[in-house]
Amino acid sequence: MCDKLLPQIKSPEDIKKLDLPSLERLAQEIRDRIISTVENNGGHLGANLGVVELTLALHSVLAAPRDRIIWDVGHQCYAHKLITGRQDRFHTLRQWGGLSGFPLPSESEYDHFGVGHSSTSISAAAGMAIARDLRGEDYNVVAVIGDGALTGGMAFEGLNHIGSLGKNILVILNDNEMSITNNVGALSDYLGRIRSDSLLYQAREGLASFLRSIPLVGPPVAKLAHKIKMTLKHMLPGQFFEELGFAYLGPFDGHNIAELQRAIRAGIRRRGPVLIHVHTQKGRGHAQAERRPERYHGVGPARAVNNGGLSFSDVFGRSLVRLAERDNRIVAITAAMRDGTGLGPFAEAFPDRFFDVGIAEQHAVTVAAGMAKEGLRPVVAVYSTFLQRGYDQVIHDVALQGLPVVIAVDRAGAVGDDGATHQGIFDISFLRAVPRLTILAPRDGSELTAMLAWALEQDGPVVIRYPRAEAKNTAPCEAFSAGRPVPPLEVKSGRDGVVFTFGPMVDVALEAASSLEPDLSFSVINMRSLKPLPGEFIRAAVDGKRSVVTLEDHALSGGFGSSIAEMLLEIGDSTLLSRMVRLGYPDRFIPHGSIERIHEEYGLTAPQVAEALRRAADGPRLHVVSGDSGCRV
Repeated sequence: MCDKLLPQIKSPEDIKKLDLPSLERLAQEIRDRIISTVENNGGHLGANLGVVELTLALHSVLAAPRDRIIWDVGHQCYAHKLITGRQDRFHTLRQWGGLSGFPLPSESEYDHFGVGHSSTSISAAAGMAIARDLRGEDYNVVAVIGDGALTGGMAFEGLNHIGSLGKNILVILNDNEMSITNNVGALSDYLGRIRSDSLLYQAREGLASFLRSIPLVGPPVAKLAHKIKMTLKHMLPGQFFEELGFAYLGPFDGHNIAELQRAIRAGIRRRGPVLIHVHTQKGRGHAQAERRPERYHGVGPARAVNNGGLSFSDVFGRSLVRLAERDNRIVAITAAMRDGTGLGPFAEAFPDRFFDVGIAEQHAVTVAAGMAKEGLRPVVAVYSTFLQRGYDQVIHDVALQGLPVVIAVDRAGAVGDDGATHQGIFDISFLRAVPRLTILAPRDGSELTAMLAWALEQDGPVVIRYPRAEAKNTAPCEAFSAGRPVPPLEVKSGRDGVVFTFGPMVDVALEAASSLEPDLSFSVINMRSLKPLPGEFIRAAVDGKRSVVTLEDHALSGGFGSSIAEMLLEIGDSTLLSRMVRLGYPDRFIPHGSIERIHEEYGLTAPQVAEALRRAADGPRLHVVSGDSGCRV
């Protein structure tokens, strides 16, 4: 039996010593290692299995880390990590204190650019190439981007700029016909036609070589040869990229290492902007992932227990279907996150009212604004971390015009193992500054259902944020009045202090406060509406208490606690603020790890909150002085 090759690979230099059969053996060993690790830790399976041969080809031809490789999205970097000196730590993938599931420059000199969102690689590559040339240096810059990420507008901005620069940059288009689910749109159709026309590309290259071999005996022959080449160029694949200033090579078999090596070498020799189109299979080497790639894009660890409860995403999707059955104006929009946001049932029930715009969050928000302007009731379902990309559109296209768009912000709060690029801990901060927005946060499934129905009856924009978690109680609750703000709810009364919180953190606060009884007695307020805040209610809640505490699964900078502090400043005096404690995330990026581990690290578990409440209660009682008691808008 042959010795394993993977343990012998300490750096890309070791790969360069292997012959083709050995590289193919190594590819299988890498796949086996990725599968076993992801089954244990969770992670992105399909994308990583699809780029193993491409990763080996890149590192066998290039001279990394001197040559720069930028992985778009970055969730396909597992093989890259295994062959760049990190296989001894690969078992810690996505664990607290372990390897990140994405490229991380602080982790390795081979990770040239930090990434976790899509469509950024081409722009980053352009910046690196400009810096290289200004410094008079000479190294290769390679951006690896998927066909899903190519639908993002920023990718086209990068292509447009690079084509005009004429600099030596290699863009590798990893075409697996998928993002998370099947790709959509005209670009996807175009790439499909290119894949089917690969023989025509080979014919064009052969004819080009033949034309170059003809002795040009006079201007008429030269002009005829040029016309033939130009006519053929417009008949054959890659025309779009060549019109942008790129030399187009491909498509190539993304699982043929020798063919990929030749293509990469040819691209480097070509000089200038070059795009190499490779066709790969997402989930390659894993039978189930090959059959159902959308199910194996990101998977949880095998040890995870599913208790059968509905997630907030599930409740959102089912509730939206029920509402849409009664109101044909309701439409749903997603940016390549149909199943992740719970919109699968809606898409099946109302295919003509469901719109997947691809990885294009800015477009998703503005197309919703256009729908609302013409009388529809659009609901945009998006992860908190990806809504950051549509912030200007929320301000300019939705809120400024006061349009009735509902934005369902999924994965709000800590999301766990995907790490800093995906934690949804900034949305309150950047949204609460926007006029005309209402921001809601349900404690459980029943509140989410009621809030969604309420939001779809409003005349202006509403944001509903909820976490990646089980929704727990899904029994119907009392509907909120369409003509009034969603009211706060005191879930526990107390004499010594008050905790303002929202979402599932209400249960944490309730457990913490209950554990202190009877020595200390804290009120727990489920705010439900984070904007607007009810000034009169807050005034009454803090009056006579020893301390005011806010609890949030969100960044403290500009977050919910800050908004309560601003309200206290308006309705009281500085004494109130001196007795206030804010619990949440500090001013730093939150690394990868389980949600439970993250909460423990930052003092957000029930026992830790109870200790914070105990310390906060040591002081005199507070009494509110006169001031504005109106509703903070």
